Amino acid sequence: MTTADTTPPLRIGLLGTGPWARNTQAPALAAHPGVELSGVWGRRAEAADALAAAHGTRAYTGEEGVDALLEASDAVAFALPPDVQAPLAVRAAEAGCHLLMDKPVATTVAGARAVAEAAEKASVASVVFCTLRFAPETSAWIAEQAAVDGWFTARAQWLGSLYAAGSSSEYADSPWRRDKGGLWDVGPHALSVLIPVLGDVEHLTAAAGPADTTHLILRHTSGASSTVTLGLSAPPGAAGVEIELRGERGTASIPGWAGAETAFRGAVDALAEAVRTGVPHACDARFGLHLTELLAAAQAQAG
Repeated sequence: MTTADTTPPLRIGLLGTGPWARNTQAPALAAHPGVELSGVWGRRAEAADALAAAHGTRAYTGEEGVDALLEASDAVAFALPPDVQAPLAVRAAEAGCHLLMDKPVATTVAGARAVAEAAEKASVASVVFCTLRFAPETSAWIAEQAAVDGWFTARAQWLGSLYAAGSSSEYADSPWRRDKGGLWDVGPHALSVLIPVLGDVEHLTAAAGPADTTHLILRHTSGASSTVTLGLSAPPGAAGVEIELRGERGTASIPGWAGAETAFRGAVDALAEAVRTGVPHACDARFGLHLTELLAAAQAQAG
């Protein structure tokens, strides 16, 4: 005879109503068996109403709505621009809510540090959603490669065509993404794969390429080096994601993954595990701060 699981669902509120919230986060949270979507907050009341209605929960708006959603939640997920996310994450931590944040945590080191310190002071769990660390296929591959010694070098290329001529992606309308480019949007993904396998970055060189493209050369604590190319303005025929490791045992290339919603469910599971055990996840707010430090250093060099 088995005993029924009586663990109450984790009440997670969603801050944000844009394409990322509509396409990924709200569906994943609403469908998760261990989660109660406790509400949706948006700066535009009509957008919050529509998204909340689509998933059978309550809409919140305005400053008082933020406080009300935090009070109704055990944790909050963010689908907001990074420099809007950061101060709200501090506010949520101070209210005792666990944090499921998007990358980057902030585009300033001070903003990201404030989040990390607030989460630590409040003893709340935190997870930063770097997609490849939570998609089942890629997270397993990263763990497998991290267990292998003797990596010599790596090459990561993440090129999107978001801003290429003729692009109709709704994500291209994001002002912060257009301003910060591929370095800040997809850079966290690449770094979140390379660091656990090759070790932390002890030296970084950055240079600007065409349009918003940025090239990085990294030296890691393991002694290995890596090169990274990041951008959102490549011609469609040139777009794609490749991460390849080379070492004593040959080469290894990252596999494909099922999609963002599946990966986000993995991030929800990781947050729930950190809440249950009290053991910080590797992709927590402290890691998010470190990513911001690296990206800020790269931006300063590349100009």
